[in-house]
Amino acid sequence: MTINEAQDEVIEEFADFTDWMDKYQLLIDLGNEQQPLDDKYKTEDNLIDGCQSRVWLQADYRDGRLYFTAESDALIVKGIIALLIRVLSGHTPQEIIDADLYFIDRIGLKDHLSPTRSNGLLAMVKQIRMYAVAYNIKEE
Repeated sequence: MTINEAQDEVIEEFADFTDWMDKYQLLIDLGNEQQPLDDKYKTEDNLIDGCQSRVWLQADYRDGRLYFTAESDALIVKGIIALLIRVLSGHTPQEIIDADLYFIDRIGLKDHLSPTRSNGLLAMVKQIRMYAVAYNIKEE
């Protein structure tokens, strides 16, 4: 599945709900469905700077693709990182770098997050892209 197909799937899933309380519940459910991050990856190096909550992001590079796992101590944030992983994990570094993450605006996520959570979302996207850039350079 391409990044855009994954984004379209997320948009469709969120379109089923008109009330933002239901959308928050969907985010919480997505976060709870995510595999827990192995404790060995809950290190200072894997903490994302710029998030109000604690968010650990682990990137693994296999067969030319990046695979992400993450954990957060905040339920909604855990759901947000689960969405990002769902859309971006399993793709090449270049695909991740080139991706236009339009689903964030289309599902109204930015509009319904507090300013600190919005900053955290941007920090998560930035960290994922930084991994992609680093592994892309390694490939060359």
